[in-house]
Amino acid sequence: MTKYIFVTGGVVSSLGKGISAASIGKLLQARGLSLTMLKCDPYINVDPGTMNPFQHGEVFVTEDGAETDLDLGHYERFLSRDMSQANNFTAGKVYETVLSRERQGDFLGTTVQVIPHITDEIKNRFRAVAKGADIVIVEIGGTVGDIESLPFLEAARQMGLECGKDNVLYVHVTLIPFIKASEELKTKPTQHSVGKLREIGINPDIIVCRTEKTLSPEIKAKLSLFCNVPKESVIEAHDVPSIYEVPLVFQKQGLDDQIIMLLRLRTRSKDMEGWTAMVKRLYGAERGVTIALAGKYTDYKDAYKSVNESLLHAGIANDARIDIRFLDTSDPDVESKLSDVGGILVPGGFGDRGVEGKIHVAQLAREARIPYLGLCLGMQVAVIEFARGVLKLAGANSTEFDPRTRYPVIDLMPDQKGVSAKGATMRLGTYSCALKKGSLAHKAYGTASVSERHRHRFEFNNKFRKLFEDSGLQVTGTHAAKNLVEIVELRDHPFFVAVQFHPEFKSRPEAPHPLFRDFIAAALARRSLPAHAR
Repeated sequence: MTKYIFVTGGVVSSLGKGISAASIGKLLQARGLSLTMLKCDPYINVDPGTMNPFQHGEVFVTEDGAETDLDLGHYERFLSRDMSQANNFTAGKVYETVLSRERQGDFLGTTVQVIPHITDEIKNRFRAVAKGADIVIVEIGGTVGDIESLPFLEAARQMGLECGKDNVLYVHVTLIPFIKASEELKTKPTQHSVGKLREIGINPDIIVCRTEKTLSPEIKAKLSLFCNVPKESVIEAHDVPSIYEVPLVFQKQGLDDQIIMLLRLRTRSKDMEGWTAMVKRLYGAERGVTIALAGKYTDYKDAYKSVNESLLHAGIANDARIDIRFLDTSDPDVESKLSDVGGILVPGGFGDRGVEGKIHVAQLAREARIPYLGLCLGMQVAVIEFARGVLKLAGANSTEFDPRTRYPVIDLMPDQKGVSAKGATMRLGTYSCALKKGSLAHKAYGTASVSERHRHRFEFNNKFRKLFEDSGLQVTGTHAAKNLVEIVELRDHPFFVAVQFHPEFKSRPEAPHPLFRDFIAAALARRSLPAHAR
């Protein structure tokens, strides 16, 4: 029988439930258990695809084209396995499904209520991902006490009743704040949070305590007493330099042993040698390089979470520390902040704010021969800049930003014109890409064809393709079935690669993405050159 681990959060949001859940998954995976992950988001949006990144961070896209919560990125990176649309759902999706069934008469006149109809639909989704897995780890978004989380917590409580005590485990991630004035760690917020969870009918089996300071034996004993868990089930989650150390912190405290015991599991011996070696390599890098990440959501780093992590993965592959310098492209003084960088990365985005700044950054990378990696919109602005700066097509633009431009070098595909619905209507998910032999992309991947994930609506306009290629901007990757341009490269440049897809979604700490890896290698090479040779 599949067993379930429910991960909840208390006191405040953004405590790292996703990292905790992914770390638990990594430890259990290393014990030979098959598992899958599930993220439940309590907001009413059907998916996060239409949400502002400032509010919810990046939208992570799965192989099958689902727009999901960023925590699925953590799951994929920690477990080195792909998630799907089944691994994330929202309250909006649940209510949409139940109301659709009600409209079709599926409930035969019954009064539709939160209990049992909404909670039953939630439980159906818990069970739907369980096929073939020893364990399902379910992360419930939000904070205990939030009204919108209650149906999910109630469903989790019912699972404990229906599946039996040995088959369901509750892990509560909470905060132990440090009060500087009194120089004390305070357990009262955690006590209240656990009390709130008990009111719902859930008694946590394990408490993961986020803390800036080490928990003393006395504090652990106090938490054990007032929260009704054994002392060995009070797990300290102190701040560490890298999220990839968290599984090792948990393992050292025996968290995986506690879970194995409480769920009555039989497993093989632990195998975290590869992960430990990766973390040591991350911490042991002696050289470093600064990468400018030129975007418009730079005040909220989670908006570019997968990009940030992919750069770190590439640093591991190159034995280098990566210093990410976040540049707001709406800043008129952006040029002065690029003098000492090894490379420039322009990520994806929507809307025209900051676009002219991104175009200017692409120009600086082209003219100063600074290694450049453009992702999605980062490719489009590189194309626009080349059209203006090299082809002298004055006013060249994307029809997203200027519908009346004389030179629409980026434009909608026919099947996107007239689309009014915003949710899940873009080119989403995996598409194949044939690579041009001898190109930088071909050398990086080491193969003739790849598959990458997409999330965009506008495309390179093939009407201008010959003009671009004759002038030095080569098309080196295409989606043959629809003749769509996927990769462009600048001829006679150390590294200028721009892609229409999102390679950051497929990078892993133990398997860095080839394009990020080679981009960082080029950035390191640039920093090692004398100034006159750059």
